[in-house]
This record gives sequence, structure tokens and C-alpha cells, in this order.
Amino acid sequence: MPKIDLDAIEPALGCSYPAPYDQPLARRTARDVGAAGGLTDFVAIHVVLPPGCWSSQRHWHEGEDELVAVLSGEAVLIDDHGRRPMKAGDVATFPKNDGNGHYLINESDRDCILIGVSLPERSLVHYPDIDLLWSPETGETHVDGTPY
Repeated sequence: MPKIDLDAIEPALGCSYPAPYDQPLARRTARDVGAAGGLTDFVAIHVVLPPGCWSSQRHWHEGEDELVAVLSGEAVLIDDHGRRPMKAGDVATFPKNDGNGHYLINESDRDCILIGVSLPERSLVHYPDIDLLWSPETGETHVDGTPY
């Protein structure tokens, strides 16, 4: 497969979280480079976080490992172990079902570009700081299972 042309992939702006949980991600752009290249075994997403933007709400997956690599700029990884700066070339991994909620926030004054890799979501995703649970059967619900 030839080199992926990022400009040829329509970026998705923001996220699908219900309000008000979508606000910290409103300016985030994501491009599914894996799908654009014909990949089907795993997901690879190219993400741009403008200053002040979050990668996601703090979350963890029951059944999917995740890997995030910072390509340029910098962000702060926030998880159950605290805050750690990440810069271009840094990689973070999140084993499935470890219960360690995580996300990145761009606290710098320039864009942070990263790539995230995982399996397609097929299990519960937990959001420990907010009233949100994602399931492959129901999508986003309140933690008690009632729909948004």
C-alpha cells in the first residue's frame, strides 16, 4: 500500500460523547488512517489536539489493548498514576482490563499530533470520572445502563 495521503482523508471533528462530555474534545480532529489504508485487523487513528484539547475522556477498555505515540508537539498523559509529560517520540501503552483510566491533554501552545492503535472496540469502555459507559450493544449510556 502506498503512503497514506492525510489530506485525502476527511477529518472527524470532535467526538460522539453526549454533552457536556464532548466539550473538551470539540476541536480535536481524527483521521482513520487504518481504514484508509485498507486495514481490518486493527484501528489506527491520526489525531490532532489543538492547545487545550483532550484526546478523550478518561477511560479504560475491558477487552482491547491501546497504544498511543506522540508524533509531534507535546501533551500530558493523565491516568491513575498521575501526570506525565509526553513529547514527540514518546509511546504509552494501556493493557486491556487493567482499570487504569487514561487520556491526554494538550497544555502547550501548539498542536500535538499523535497516533492511536487498538483493536476495534468490542467490549465495555469505562469512564471512571463521569456518568458514561460504552457498550458494543447499546453505545453510550449512563453507568446504570439508561440511554442518553
